[in-house]
Amino acid sequence: MRRMIKTKVLLVFLAMVLILSGCNFSNSEKTEDKKTNQVLNVSVAADIPTLDSTKAHDGIAFTVLNNVNEGLYRQDENHMPIKALATEHKESEDKIVHTFTLRDSKWSNGDSVTAQDFEFAWKRVMRDASPYNYMFVTAGIKNAEAIMNEEKDADELGVKAIDEKTLEVTLESANPLFQMLLTFPTFLPQNQKYVEEKGDQYALEAGDILFNGPFKLIEWTHEQGWKYEKNDEYWDADSVKLDKINVYVVKDPSTGVNLYETNKVDRVTLTSALVDEYKDDENFANLLEPEIIFLRFNHNHPVLGNKDIRRAINMAIDKKSLVEVILKDGSTAVNGVVPAGFFKSPDGKDFRELNGDINTGTIEEAKKLWEKGLKETGQTEVTVSINIADSDDHKKVAEYIQAQLEDNLPGLKLEIKAVPFAQRLTIEKAIEYDISLSSWGPDYSDPMTYLDMWLKGGSANRMDYYNPKLDALVAEARNETDLSKRYGMLLELEKILLVEDAAIAPLYQEGTAILMRNKIKKLLVHPTGASFSYKWTSIEE
Repeated sequence: MRRMIKTKVLLVFLAMVLILSGCNFSNSEKTEDKKTNQVLNVSVAADIPTLDSTKAHDGIAFTVLNNVNEGLYRQDENHMPIKALATEHKESEDKIVHTFTLRDSKWSNGDSVTAQDFEFAWKRVMRDASPYNYMFVTAGIKNAEAIMNEEKDADELGVKAIDEKTLEVTLESANPLFQMLLTFPTFLPQNQKYVEEKGDQYALEAGDILFNGPFKLIEWTHEQGWKYEKNDEYWDADSVKLDKINVYVVKDPSTGVNLYETNKVDRVTLTSALVDEYKDDENFANLLEPEIIFLRFNHNHPVLGNKDIRRAINMAIDKKSLVEVILKDGSTAVNGVVPAGFFKSPDGKDFRELNGDINTGTIEEAKKLWEKGLKETGQTEVTVSINIADSDDHKKVAEYIQAQLEDNLPGLKLEIKAVPFAQRLTIEKAIEYDISLSSWGPDYSDPMTYLDMWLKGGSANRMDYYNPKLDALVAEARNETDLSKRYGMLLELEKILLVEDAAIAPLYQEGTAILMRNKIKKLLVHPTGASFSYKWTSIEE
């Protein structure tokens, strides 16, 4: 998604015209925008899949919901939780019962936002088995896991409106992640009466959803774009500087750059093919993302099930050249499952710094491990395939890996199988692959989001990996309230996964190359949950 002959120029120009006219962003409006000076224009690579917070499962929907709705907490400029609709948060002595007092705030139809709105929405997530219902298990809310396992009813979830302004949440046990998780869009409230009145039409259009956040969605032209407008009824409206945000759906990177060059958008993402052209531009920047790209191995495979084989494959790939020569977008080589710059220990040290690079070595060391693994599995030659999404970047990466492995590991032949993204996920979930080129972005700001995905039978495992020691330590860490002791457990979990088992082969931490005008201030880019917050953004000419 992050990734000129006369005829092509003409087609790009026509595409721009169609996009702008389809979204009704007319020239007269542009003149008005310049007068107000507080109008942001951005592009995205895809349309909003859903505006229903209980069904949302992607970054685009999360960003929209984060800017038009408000929950108990939201992320600040340091990506830490700050109180939003909650004015007070009391904990019982054992940190199991949490009581929230809500501030006075309104939905866009004039109704008050109440504790019942939270109870209704959260139970609706569990009732409908929505994509992110497991977040309630991660948060440790009472009965969430039993509801997911169909052992209890959604009405038994540990959330209760005591009165209009008081919400009580009961956990299974103390959870140090609870406050951070409440910033996630799945925990937003919904107005029950409005949702039930709309029925199947709820959240299908901009006019079929209520807003209680910094902005209102005033227009949504499917597959073309949408518009935000400042919500003057928002409880903290004085903090909101932008009057409008115009969002364009631009699927072709060249079209996006042309929109930027003609001052139609203020921020655009570049593919690796465009980096060299713009890397010296004053508005060019590389952003290091918390998403990691790695190789999954089918642990049932007769050869790939061998730890020395997996370690050899990991060592045989020159990851530095991969990011610097092939990608060139700010991505960095990674030799761990938790990325750099993502989370610090209680004493301020980065996770990656503390655990260091894992499973690094020379080509000669890789060959020795490879020969040892082949001997242990009774093989002399091996042909395996790699399952990838059919995007340009994935194809480039796969071709690079193919060349590296076939050159450096004698007797290995790697076949590339490119399929649509959704099909790649289906193949992964069914574990009908040999090697799969995968990615993982964090759901919340804690190393556990990268570490508990390897639990036996977990939905993110997708390779039949199992180490009972890892499962037991995850359970222990989830309930540990001593943050220093817990952090030590997280470091050990990564070592079990990568040192003890070499279960996966990390490749790189994804980077994003962007052009963004320097007049844009405080556009917050979050590593987890919603990608962007516009609440504090302003335009300074």
